[in-house]
Amino acid sequence: MATLAILFVVVLLINLMPAFAPPTWMAMSWMGFNVPAGKPFVFALVAAGAATIGRIILATFARALVRGHWMRDSDRQNIDVVKAWLERHKRLTVGAFFVYSLSPFPSNYLFIAYGLSGLPLINIAAAFFVGRTASYTVWAYLGRFVSARIDPETQFEGGYLSGYFIVTQLILLGLVYLLTKVDWKVLFDERKLAWRRSVKLTAHAARGRTTRR
Repeated sequence: MATLAILFVVVLLINLMPAFAPPTWMAMSWMGFNVPAGKPFVFALVAAGAATIGRIILATFARALVRGHWMRDSDRQNIDVVKAWLERHKRLTVGAFFVYSLSPFPSNYLFIAYGLSGLPLINIAAAFFVGRTASYTVWAYLGRFVSARIDPETQFEGGYLSGYFIVTQLILLGLVYLLTKVDWKVLFDERKLAWRRSVKLTAHAARGRTTRR
């Protein structure tokens, strides 16, 4: 029980981090490698539950603080275009979250972006939990498989804070920012990629036209 409690807390803390968090699959591999007598599926259930709770909190934080207080009205209205599209394609959205949760890729930015829409989290959280349970089970089994064939004293080189990891985290963080800058109405209605102009620039241009008249 103590091992499961520690696993829950560690995975929860990892999934509360908005950026530069170590991948949870590393923790699952570690559990399988160092606790080969444990049950991988039980480990996966505990970790998936902790990961889902952490991501829900992260998405709620994005909705309450970023969308509720930090975003400008124009950015919020722009995101609402995406919100309307997601509401019309609920099954596709849930399916996308499930498929993504099967991968080893980070999901923090995905939940932050979804949280900005202000939509309910229950359906995507359920899909995420099921997908992560499956993928974590695989990683735990892989860890146990490796532990039976490799010297436990073997030291693996490298760490999660590699140059590749840092670059990918910065890229994903930039993509979340770009979500608020894409003109989603133009993209959905006209199938054209366009960037929203600054409100200040737009207002300045309007004043210029009024002056010329």
